[in-house]
Amino acid sequence: MPKRIIGNILAGRTLVTASGNTTVRAASRLMAEKKIGALLVVEQGRIAGIFTERDALNKVLAASLDPDKTLLAQVMVRDPQTIRADKPLAYALHMMAEGGFRHVPVVDVDGAPVGMVSARDALGQDLVDLERDMRRLEELETSIGY
Repeated sequence: MPKRIIGNILAGRTLVTASGNTTVRAASRLMAEKKIGALLVVEQGRIAGIFTERDALNKVLAASLDPDKTLLAQVMVRDPQTIRADKPLAYALHMMAEGGFRHVPVVDVDGAPVGMVSARDALGQDLVDLERDMRRLEELETSIGY
């Protein structure tokens, strides 16, 4: 699989964040304005959580919570898995496939947030290559009786 490095993918992108005391409505408006599917919840320069479209749908709307009163801290995914910017996108895609999520926060060597990659970043040849690699892995696991 080509080694597209996450840092290169993030070049030129602006990190969009919110605090845990942001309302779901305000966060949703920000996400719509920026045309993003997730944002990082950052407290004191560290990732506290991630809030996604799925969280808005499943934890807020489906649960009949008031988006004007519900805070991100109440519905975000706390302490999400992260990846460093110097890693290949393939590593993040593997994390997403294994974990069943579509966004991975990116951190620097000190753990500070620098961006986010999503499954959308893999569209094109990387996705084709990942599917091929996953099929090979499944075939290998089947052949050894895993």
